[in-house]
Amino acid sequence: MSKLLNSGSIGTCHLKNKVIMAPMCMYKSDESGEVKAFHFSHYTARAIGGVGLIIIEATAVEPKGRISNNDLGLWDDSQKYSHKKLVDSVHSFDSKIAIQLAHAGRKSIVKSSIPVAPSSIAFDETEPFKIPQELDINEIEQIKKYFLDAGKRAKEVGYDTLELHAAHGYLLCEFLSPLTNKRDDIYGGSLENRCRLTLEIAKLLKEELSLPLIVRISASEWQTDGWNIKDSIYLSKELEKVGVDSIHVSAGGNLKEPDMMPKLVPLYQCDYAKEIKTNINIPVIAVGLITTAKQGELLLEEGTCDFVAYGRELLRDSNFVFKAAKEFNKKDLIDKSYLRAYL
Repeated sequence: MSKLLNSGSIGTCHLKNKVIMAPMCMYKSDESGEVKAFHFSHYTARAIGGVGLIIIEATAVEPKGRISNNDLGLWDDSQKYSHKKLVDSVHSFDSKIAIQLAHAGRKSIVKSSIPVAPSSIAFDETEPFKIPQELDINEIEQIKKYFLDAGKRAKEVGYDTLELHAAHGYLLCEFLSPLTNKRDDIYGGSLENRCRLTLEIAKLLKEELSLPLIVRISASEWQTDGWNIKDSIYLSKELEKVGVDSIHVSAGGNLKEPDMMPKLVPLYQCDYAKEIKTNINIPVIAVGLITTAKQGELLLEEGTCDFVAYGRELLRDSNFVFKAAKEFNKKDLIDKSYLRAYL
């Protein structure tokens, strides 16, 4: 039996296979932040194609937390209706769906607002990036509330799992890094302080919502004296202690031109996932230029990870799981309406 096509669980969320659709920004919404016709077609197609868990794109917890003016949002009750329609559509084809709760921090290029960050350090000196405003303690408390309120809405509309976005140079990732967090209060300085906000939000979501929670991290920012794999192992252990159900291991994104940028080759991030997996007891999701079923199968067989996230490959092929089912001689997993294409 294929490990990739075998079932598994993240917390109380049972998945029919170990194929996860990685969250990828589509930039297809508008100022409303609502789910549009594109999103219904895009995500439902992957559900029809048999993906075990679909993690939808970064969804902002407040308007200035959007990456762009075309991001999804869940900062207001008015946005719940379109999200519920999407959840119901994906569920109707027997896939599970997660939402990635996010705040862009200093990487926001929303035209009508000034971005916020742990410290007033711009991602880039050129437009469309802006110099961010440093958050004060009261504003940080408000950020925590934004994440919790968005999580509550996500639970109300039926999302199976939450993913907290603490990767790729967005707000929580900025707090983690000693290069972008120059604060001298309880949220800056030591590793423990820099991890504080991510841990507080994760703990809040787990205690208040009782939903499975994934946290996505950048295992390394690929910069001398920056956030690294040892820091990520510490954070992952602490996240496990507060009840987080899975760590989704990516890398990079916090700096425009890091000095230790790796070559972007297949599986280039998977060693990070393996290192983290050997140090924690909750499931680990690997991601990063994983493009074939055989690669995913090998990662699971070798114990690199517990679930495999596919990004670009699921953009190219919404029926990737059916192709894998043919490859592994499990044609009973192919939807009957598509079976003739895989004889």
